[in-house]
Amino acid sequence: MGTGNYSDEFKRDAVHQVTVRGYPVREVSRRLGVSTYSLYKWL
Repeated sequence: MGTGNYSDEFKRDAVHQVTVRGYPVREVSRRLGVSTYSLYKWL
């Protein structure tokens, strides 16, 4: 997908979408263009 190097703010927002807003990891990762592996790592 991407090369990585996402800002802390970007990571916080992605995690927020999963933990607070309740979106599925797969949906958030697809929408933001990051791998589900990265998103799970950030969680």
